[in-house]
Amino acid sequence: METTRIENRIGVRASADRIWEVLADLGGWSRWNPHETQVEGALSFGAAITLTEAIPDLGERRVEARLGDWQPLSQLIWTERRGFLFNAVRYYEIEQLEPGSCIVANGMIFTGLRGELFHDKHRARIRPAYEAINAALKQVAEEG
Repeated sequence: METTRIENRIGVRASADRIWEVLADLGGWSRWNPHETQVEGALSFGAAITLTEAIPDLGERRVEARLGDWQPLSQLIWTERRGFLFNAVRYYEIEQLEPGSCIVANGMIFTGLRGELFHDKHRARIRPAYEAINAALKQVAEEG
């Protein structure tokens, strides 16, 4: 099975606690996340999560996924079946370097033949969206 990844990493001058506080407030994502809004769900293993994804030039779509894994102060992962030959794993990871300083990664892993084709076709649109998401997360975490 083919696997490809798009990821963005950014340094954030905030504690892992603060970054997690922002990520764990799923209902509050619309206030800071420009491309993943109207998030609904709960942080529990296997829970349903829905959101509106709006990547420039790809249009808007409603995502229905399952929370695959989450670990406070560390990671938030959900999985989505996008068709017969295409799955996606969306993730946020927090790596604390020292108190008050972290690296945040957000990205998607595409699996399956159609996933590889989708990735190759839309990489130039998805990468800037993930950069914008990280920049907005950084700003809100550092402000507060």
